[in-house]
Amino acid sequence: MNWPARPTRSLRSTLLLGILLPVLAVVAINSVNQYRQTLAAINIAYDRTLLASAKSIGEQLDVDGYDEKSVLRSTVPYSALEAFEADNKSNIFYRVSSLGGEMVSGFAELPFWHGTIPNRTTYSALVDFYDDTVGVEPVRVAVLLQPVASDTGRAMAVIQVAETLELRHTLARQILLDTLWHQAALIALIALVVVLVVQRATRPVRKLSDLLQTRPEGDLTHLSAPDAPRELRPLVDATNQVMDRLQHLLDHQKRFVRDASHQLRTPLAVLKTQVQSALRNDVEPRQALLEINATVDRATTLANQMLALAKVEQLRQQANASVRDWSEVVRAVALDLSPLLADKDIDFAIHTTPTPVLAHDWMLRELARNLLHNAIKQTPVGSVLEVQLVADGGQASLCIADSGPGISAELAKRLYQPFSAGDVHHGSGMGLAICHEIVQALGGQIALVNRELQGHRVGLNATVRLPLVQNT
Repeated sequence: MNWPARPTRSLRSTLLLGILLPVLAVVAINSVNQYRQTLAAINIAYDRTLLASAKSIGEQLDVDGYDEKSVLRSTVPYSALEAFEADNKSNIFYRVSSLGGEMVSGFAELPFWHGTIPNRTTYSALVDFYDDTVGVEPVRVAVLLQPVASDTGRAMAVIQVAETLELRHTLARQILLDTLWHQAALIALIALVVVLVVQRATRPVRKLSDLLQTRPEGDLTHLSAPDAPRELRPLVDATNQVMDRLQHLLDHQKRFVRDASHQLRTPLAVLKTQVQSALRNDVEPRQALLEINATVDRATTLANQMLALAKVEQLRQQANASVRDWSEVVRAVALDLSPLLADKDIDFAIHTTPTPVLAHDWMLRELARNLLHNAIKQTPVGSVLEVQLVADGGQASLCIADSGPGISAELAKRLYQPFSAGDVHHGSGMGLAICHEIVQALGGQIALVNRELQGHRVGLNATVRLPLVQNT
């Protein structure tokens, strides 16, 4: 089942969301807090006005009699409520009562206060502020306990002044809207700056993209971006590394096709000649079949070795290598080649110690097989062939010492080139090339050094060193 492709998000939208969403969240939280703080500040300001009105009313009270027998008289002047006259959105209610709740003057629909005066207050008066309702309208009430004294009496009056909340809420909302307009303008400015900055910051990316799209097909040269920002340098370097790997793979493919077409042409031409000769009865049928069989064997060996060389490059690109004990691989290869050792009556000795290395099993087997097979070919009948594998200074060291003629100085210069060592190894000349590629892929070193005795070559030491895996 093919799932629909997930739409990709542009860098511009990512930055806009990443910046504006937190900003919007902060603006929303700040707006709520600011609305509450503004409303609290407005309440304080208007509460002071309510208290001033209550005090103005208290100054106009008169009393006859003392305490419980006192009778309060109230004359509310216009000036006591004139602080609210500029506002036609609020309704004002007041009530003057005795301490026991008996109404003296005012609005009866304003409920009598039954609370207590706070112990601590910022006002130099016996005052309390609370929320209540008059009918169905919510109001803010200031209550003042006002001592009243005259020549003929003394009493305590309860003065309540209430105001509906429309003006307070309207003013708080207006301040909030003004603030939101300013913050909206700030958010729009931030969005514009982000868009412009992203547009400018991504210009080098678009330039690199255009440079890659306009390149000729097959152009794998390095990208040249001297003006690229510092943050893009890793991308440019990584792209150049990919270009190098692609160029290496392409060169390897071209070399493989070239070598295959060149090297296989000869045995195929020989095979065709041999078949034509057999058809003309130029040679005996058995002799013709033997010659054809030998040619097919050589072509098969050549093809297998060329495929092995291509497989080395394929495994080099893979990252699934595991830790292998090279000593087990070497001993297994020696056992496989034991018939060749027996045919030449070679005095064979092998000494190994555990050597864990990080490699593909096929690479280790192919490396050991090619080196040991070449050594067996070069070792005369009845001579000595020794294999030693030890751990030496953080490396696994494999030494195959044969008793053959060694290598000449001329051949040593091109020893690891494909098809260049056939005279020495009586084959296609690709065995050492395969070994060299495997060792390079595993991060090791290979060396072929003649052994000499009294100025004469008495054998060849093929030494391979691979990094050991520590703490296994």
